[in-house]
Amino acid sequence: MSAPASAETSATTQYTVIAADNVSAADATAAIKKAGGQVIGSNDAVGMFTVVAPQNGFVEKAAATSQLVGATHQVAIGKAPKKDRPGDVEREAQQAAAAAKKSGNKPTTAGMDPLDDKLWGLSAVKSDKARKVNAGDKRVTVGILDTGVDASNPDIAPNFNWALSRNFAPDKTDIDGPCEVASCLDPVGTDDGGHGTHVAGTIGAAANGFGVSGVAPNVSLVELKGGQDSGYFFLEPTVNALVHAANNGIDVVNMSFYVDPWLYNCTANPADSPAAQAEQRTIIKAMFRALTYAHFKGVTLVAAAGNNHEDEGHPRTDISSPDYPADSAYDRPIDNRSCWDLPTEGPFVIGVSALGPSLNKSDYSNYGLENISVAAPGGYFRDGLGTDTYRTVGNEILSTYPKKVLQEEGSVDADGNVLPDFADSVFKQCNAAGQCGYYTYLQGTSMASPHAAGVAALIVSAHGSKQGKGFGLEPWKVEWILYTSAAEHACPNPRTVSYVDVGRPAEFDATCDGGKEFNGFYGFGIVDAYAAVTAHAWWEHH
Repeated sequence: MSAPASAETSATTQYTVIAADNVSAADATAAIKKAGGQVIGSNDAVGMFTVVAPQNGFVEKAAATSQLVGATHQVAIGKAPKKDRPGDVEREAQQAAAAAKKSGNKPTTAGMDPLDDKLWGLSAVKSDKARKVNAGDKRVTVGILDTGVDASNPDIAPNFNWALSRNFAPDKTDIDGPCEVASCLDPVGTDDGGHGTHVAGTIGAAANGFGVSGVAPNVSLVELKGGQDSGYFFLEPTVNALVHAANNGIDVVNMSFYVDPWLYNCTANPADSPAAQAEQRTIIKAMFRALTYAHFKGVTLVAAAGNNHEDEGHPRTDISSPDYPADSAYDRPIDNRSCWDLPTEGPFVIGVSALGPSLNKSDYSNYGLENISVAAPGGYFRDGLGTDTYRTVGNEILSTYPKKVLQEEGSVDADGNVLPDFADSVFKQCNAAGQCGYYTYLQGTSMASPHAAGVAALIVSAHGSKQGKGFGLEPWKVEWILYTSAAEHACPNPRTVSYVDVGRPAEFDATCDGGKEFNGFYGFGIVDAYAAVTAHAWWEHH
């Protein structure tokens, strides 16, 4: 029997729907039903609904009712920069090498670990000094909203909080490949992408005489898997992760991803179709609500500024969106007043720019008075022009990384040994019990943000107090100490920096606006862990 002619138009798909402000769940559900959708799940904290509805027409109908902000297909809203894309920022050193070859308690303190001499970022933010005063408090929790965290690494294991960790992002076979487990929900404590594990190590790898240590080596790490194995971030897992953090007393959340399929989400960009406009308005509203909810529940929010080498107050034409599904991008002029780079331009978010060992802005890093709160080490492969460190992997950020991902990338063999070609960029250390940890270099604002998140965690550790059943510090206080303790850094002279000498096109030229106290490259300054833990906050004397 042949299928009826109407079968194609009646095919259904999943949407994320956001209720309008002050609309009850019952009224929103009724409006969804009237538009042709069926609610199969909800997050009442932010008025978000998971809906099954026809593939065609539902977005327009949802946008037309006053009860709903709108609907968006379950498409990506963010992407952890992926290691296998040609020309990718994060893997520049490895690509260059390959190319060359072809061609509350009493404050706890801590010491340093064997590989820490390679972590110039630790000394740049004075974590080495800070840990002699306060190395972090186990009661302080940092959420890693990312691709997962490999809790088997002996540097992660001592600080990993199993009770609070969750995976909100089931594998999607079209982008992540075959599911590793029957439920498609990878077990907590695993990371098939690698990005989240690298971020986690920078924040809080244990100071245990092994491998590396993090900026805040005694705090607790919480996996909030909102990203797919492939690196994409979808609206619903991201929002659910933020709400979980808010409802479970997590102190700091690090967000080292940038927004896709729309690099900028705009309310009414003339280049976009009405349906695409409606979907972006839905993403904006949902993210704003989730970030605001988390902030007022006590979560300090820290995000990477992005690797698009642009002044976010004066964005260039967006030529990369939408980048999911593949090959669907078109040119979109961006109006700064009605477009947002999320999560970094969202409410209450601390935006972090990236620096190299010279403390100059990394070539790839976004910048601008509008969005940069502070600066931190993110790595800069091309730093040190004219010296023997120019274009060396040591200019990047070394951190924890899953063995499985390194094997897939071809730097570690089936027996777990680092291949000779990668001896300078991948490290393996094993403890007496025979458990081995792996480490590699990456660069990006994704690596800068966790340095700032680690300092924020130290601030909560040093200045926090008992709050209800838990321990914490209000986010505005964390921000105040983070900003006032940061090491002020003036704009370069001349203010416009050209990266042509290091092989970048003129598009990378960047102009630093503002004074020493606050400017578009450094914000309030370079995060300073020692100044932060020894600061005397005015409210502590009242």
